[in-house]
Amino acid sequence: MTTLTKPPAESVLVRRPGPRELHPTRTHRRRRALELSLALAVPVALLLLWQLAADRAWIDDRVYPAPSTILADGWDRAAAGELWPDVWATLKRVLAGYAVGTAAGYALGLLMGSLSLVRAALEPLLDALYVVPKLALLPVFLNMFGLGEGPQVALVAATVFFFVWISTMSAVMSIPSGHRDAGQVFGASHWQMFHHVLLPASLPSVLVGARIAAGVAVLVIVASEQIAATNGLGHLIFDSRALFQNDVMFVGIVCVAILGVLFSELIRFAGRLLTPWAPRDRGRGQS
Repeated sequence: MTTLTKPPAESVLVRRPGPRELHPTRTHRRRRALELSLALAVPVALLLLWQLAADRAWIDDRVYPAPSTILADGWDRAAAGELWPDVWATLKRVLAGYAVGTAAGYALGLLMGSLSLVRAALEPLLDALYVVPKLALLPVFLNMFGLGEGPQVALVAATVFFFVWISTMSAVMSIPSGHRDAGQVFGASHWQMFHHVLLPASLPSVLVGARIAAGVAVLVIVASEQIAATNGLGHLIFDSRALFQNDVMFVGIVCVAILGVLFSELIRFAGRLLTPWAPRDRGRGQS
């Protein structure tokens, strides 16, 4: 005897909108608040742990002064006007070298990315120079420019140049050929091709390299000032360590960190203004 069974009814999958779809603005604000809280909580927790370790004598506060001691010493030096000359000396060298290196790297990267013969002629030489540690070039710049600001600025410029050159050349080479073909079909001139095709398509990647170069520029100038300078934050760090003034040394280190973060964030902010069409990094603007 055969038993007939009724086929099961066809199931329907229903997806109900969640908070992200119903309240995107509120969800985004909560996510940003959580990200900001985590970004602040981690360094604050580390500083509190450091302060506790110094107060309980878990570490030697003569070698690792407590954050409160570093803050008080930094405030006193800033109020007395002893800190700002070193900050300004470092900042001036970074800005000058960064401007020169960025301009040269972008111009040559754009040229090499657009013209294959120029790229074939120069890329092997630049690749070889890129792997040379930039601090190894400091004696060369000292011989070229003598003592003073010249070697410091040249070292920063050489460092920034390679980061901007590589990112620019790669960005130009990665532009789809269809973009160039469209410009040629519409009879675009060389300037119009640059302004309406090459620049918008390559600028987001170029600014990524420029932001990386900003942080590296601060690192290089501090190392250079420890070797061949009589002022600046690098000289302050090295000189205070030689005199066993560890609290002053940490003041210099904190100033370098703040300077590097502010400089990098300034380049990031400029990139947002210059490339509003590019996706934001670190997930900013995204829920």
